[in-house]
Amino acid sequence: MPTSHTPRTSRTLNIGILAHVDAGKTSLTERLLFDHGAIDRLGSVDSGTTQTDTGDIERERGITVRSAVASFTVGPAQINLIDTPGHSDFIAEVERALGVLDGAVLVLSAVEGVQAQTRVLMKTLRRLRLPTLLFVNKIDRPGARDEGLLADIRHKLAPHVVALTAVRDLGTRHARAVPRSLDDADFRGRVAEALADTDDALLARVLDGPPPTPAELRAALAGGTADCRVHPVFFGSALSGQGVGALARGMARLLPPAPVGAEAAPYGTVFAVERRGGTGGKTAYLRLFAGELAVRQKVTLHRRGPGGTLVEYSGQITSLDVVGRTGAQSDAGRLTAGDIGKVRGLPEVRVGDRLGGTDADANANGNTSTNPSAESGSGPGHPPPDQPHFAAPSLSTVVRAREPGPGPAARLHAALLSLAEQDPLIHARALPGGATSVLLYGEVQKEIIAATLARDFGIEADFEPSRPVHVERPVRVGEACEEMARRHHSGLWATIGLRVEPARTGSGVIFRYETELGALPRAFHHAIEETVHDTLLQGHDGRPVTDCLVTLIRSGFSSPLSTARDFRELTPVVLERALRAAGTRVYEPCHTFELEIPHDALAPVTGQLTAAEADITAVEETAGGVPVWLLEGRIPAREVHGVKRWLPGLTRGEGVWWSRPSGDRPLGPGRDRRTGPAPGPGSDPGSGPGTSQMPGAAV
Repeated sequence: MPTSHTPRTSRTLNIGILAHVDAGKTSLTERLLFDHGAIDRLGSVDSGTTQTDTGDIERERGITVRSAVASFTVGPAQINLIDTPGHSDFIAEVERALGVLDGAVLVLSAVEGVQAQTRVLMKTLRRLRLPTLLFVNKIDRPGARDEGLLADIRHKLAPHVVALTAVRDLGTRHARAVPRSLDDADFRGRVAEALADTDDALLARVLDGPPPTPAELRAALAGGTADCRVHPVFFGSALSGQGVGALARGMARLLPPAPVGAEAAPYGTVFAVERRGGTGGKTAYLRLFAGELAVRQKVTLHRRGPGGTLVEYSGQITSLDVVGRTGAQSDAGRLTAGDIGKVRGLPEVRVGDRLGGTDADANANGNTSTNPSAESGSGPGHPPPDQPHFAAPSLSTVVRAREPGPGPAARLHAALLSLAEQDPLIHARALPGGATSVLLYGEVQKEIIAATLARDFGIEADFEPSRPVHVERPVRVGEACEEMARRHHSGLWATIGLRVEPARTGSGVIFRYETELGALPRAFHHAIEETVHDTLLQGHDGRPVTDCLVTLIRSGFSSPLSTARDFRELTPVVLERALRAAGTRVYEPCHTFELEIPHDALAPVTGQLTAAEADITAVEETAGGVPVWLLEGRIPAREVHGVKRWLPGLTRGEGVWWSRPSGDRPLGPGRDRRTGPAPGPGSDPGSGPGTSQMPGAAV
């Protein structure tokens, strides 16, 4: 991508552009790059000529699928823009981008206003304490709003906002965004009152005097923005360029650069991976938080593998391009803290890999988890936490190569594994018979995967209908043990005792030891732990078992007869017996939803939602304009597509639906032969109607 040939700037800002789909964020990115000399021609989403939608499928469909990075300069600041997808099916891409941002620009449409995805994104940005500017796009479209929309923003997004631009000729092709000046006494007074709501010292100045000066208010506005107490708002149009210059200046002046780590060792995270074609090399996008990197430097990266085990690999950087720097600059091949680099030469790299900062020492006692319970969100300037900010995919599908035979099936599985390197949450897993299962957020994502397989890998594939991902959780404590004396006749020279008990929701699978350290050789310990995780991941009838604590309570071996194979074969037997003793309950995925419907459609729509087993948690009548009802709630994922089918008929096509994966709930009685109320105290843990009987080998 062309970049402006400017001297090295004094600071770097990594800014994410986020929005509900079709709000205009890619067009805004294009306008920012063009107006600041980073590109010499203004691209169009409709014509597929934008700089950040570089994939053929993105250009054809006019949607962003992968996060992309582009750069421009405003005065002394270099701004790296990360353009993220807007469609909820690609929320995982947004999640990965959040961890490398210093701040964000949330784009709204002046016509559609505060949409469902906008609210979810803003809640996440505020929870992560990412400084955020708001850009209200499309002021030149009929139906555009300003003051009414500001009231909606205060009510639905953030209570403390300051509009730094005014609009003239709103809703016409002549619409203009006029910057407001703090030199104007009336505007200065309104800004002071808005900021005083979150700043006690400033409140005292407003009430008792002397009134704050324009310079003091500018500093207070920047401080409030950096602390996420205040959110500046800019009106404009990405297509005409109105208001975009004021937004760019606001990004440079109001969003703080991340603090640069003082550590000498490099420390960073990979948030995107590009791979052109089925055999093309990989380009990793790495945000560096501390230290430096250079070409030909050897590095070691790590990730959490299946079962929570630490996976490390080493490689040598063969090529390094720093985003925003040109080859003519002396430091173009040296990545410093705060910058983003495009790194090549690491064939094993995957999205989410970490450079430095390993937490292996924290797990030296053998405790590991597939879903760490650390609080998500550590603020700007820090690597992203392992725990995702958004829910995991709630749908699964089975993919088969259209061409029969083991060769096409193997190529399909390899291609899906390659895609999983770019999107680890799809969890490609081989199935008997040559098929591969993948996890999904929605049907659009399935269409994109199918198109990518055909275009980039030359594989035509058939997808089974998507189905919800069910999981099982233990309902109480269960133990089982097998002694070596009882197993040696079958050739298994091993003693294993396991206890299974419920763990906190969201904690995943935690494995720990109560046996004496050194009681088993290290290889035997690893064999037991890995097999526990693998067995629970496979689960029963394809349903993984999660949120449980598995403890090794007894172990033994016979030297030199015992091998790791003995422990791998015996562990599933003991684990399944312990699970039968504990009992498990089946849970189905749910979506939170927001639904906007005409005033006269409330009764029939709520009736249908009730029939679809939805829990309606809020019903609100909007004020101003044409009255509509806004409904919020939770619904089983299996019912979402049905709602989308009947909603247009009940609302004359005016209903607006949005939903996203959001946890799970117990599967209702009668929907699965192993489900029902959880067994009560004293009942048989292996036969209650709320338990799942996990089969194991005869003991």
